[in-house]
Amino acid sequence: MITTTLEAVCESVRYGYTESATTDPVGPHFLRITDIVPQSIDWESVPFCKIDENHLAKYKLFKGDIVVARTGATVGYAKLIRDNENAVFASYLVRFRVDRNMADPGYVGRVIESAAYKEFIWSRINGAAQPNASAPVLGSFEFRLPSLVEQKQIAAVLTNYDDLITTNQRRIVLLEDVARRLYREWFVKLRFPGHESVPVRDGVPEGWAKLPLGDVAEITMGQSPESKHYNTDGDGLPFHQGVSDFGHRFVKHETYTKQATRIGEAGDILCSVRAPVGRLNLTRDKIAIGRGLSAMRSRAGHQSLLFYQLDALFVEEDMIGGGAIFASVGKKELFGQLILQPSTSVATTFNRLAADLDAQVENLDLQNQELAQARDLLLPKLMSGQLDVSGIRLPEEVAA
Repeated sequence: MITTTLEAVCESVRYGYTESATTDPVGPHFLRITDIVPQSIDWESVPFCKIDENHLAKYKLFKGDIVVARTGATVGYAKLIRDNENAVFASYLVRFRVDRNMADPGYVGRVIESAAYKEFIWSRINGAAQPNASAPVLGSFEFRLPSLVEQKQIAAVLTNYDDLITTNQRRIVLLEDVARRLYREWFVKLRFPGHESVPVRDGVPEGWAKLPLGDVAEITMGQSPESKHYNTDGDGLPFHQGVSDFGHRFVKHETYTKQATRIGEAGDILCSVRAPVGRLNLTRDKIAIGRGLSAMRSRAGHQSLLFYQLDALFVEEDMIGGGAIFASVGKKELFGQLILQPSTSVATTFNRLAADLDAQVENLDLQNQELAQARDLLLPKLMSGQLDVSGIRLPEEVAA
């Protein structure tokens, strides 16, 4: 076993492509920093970009590539590309392509995704006003490199965890799709239970109303304490002021503060009010919220209904109400957004059905957290040789 660096085992290292993202499928997916922060890449939510053939060859991503964020609060976040997708990567990412004759991309990628890598990068940029790490800094991380056969065996063990996480994530997407379809059927197509006997005038069923969001939800607009009060030691309340720590549905905590000025309670819906406007997440814990977020809770106790109402309102990020594009949205404008509010009986019934689906989503998400923690605890033991992998048969050996 030898000690090497990330850069030393790569055949190429490249900064990303400078271009604007679009929701129009005009080219390949355009992977950004925000797309690699969650536990896994949700390719359906990754935007697209225009790119000519020459640039496509330079910036195309392949299975086994490793992309690392090089700037901002997410510097050091990394993702191993686990599937072959038609995708390129944005300018604030760096792509490391492993030389397969020297190392196994599956092994190296998981090392670089680890907390140890993030800690190393932050130790190199400590004190910088705007965190930024060059490709040489990102590639200077040292780690132990066992034989190629052992690397593949370790990667095979960790792949089992990844496969379980991926399966759960697919189940989450299916459950969310069921809830969204149900919402569209009842509140867009107006085919709710008993709709045949309910008159509709100007698109509003009798007994329903279009109400300002501020009447439907209790909304807390965030306010940020001074940055000198931030810490990563878990001291105080978890602090969120944007989408950098948003997950697929639930936020994860990285930053804390003892100087909380505005609070989001456990179970609140977090809505981004700065670009990207309208991105949603939930918090399981009491948190402090900064300027880029608002926290919302249904006044009627219909939290699942409110989530899907907001999900429908912000169909596309940075778009609000009639479709205007916003870099940010103020209190008056946010509170004034009109929401189609159903009758109490319909709202209660939908909320009960959606809440059951949401509970299944949360359970699967918690399972994925536990699987990820177990996988991440296993990695250093496998790397150091504490756990013997010599008896593990590789997938190609099993297939043979």
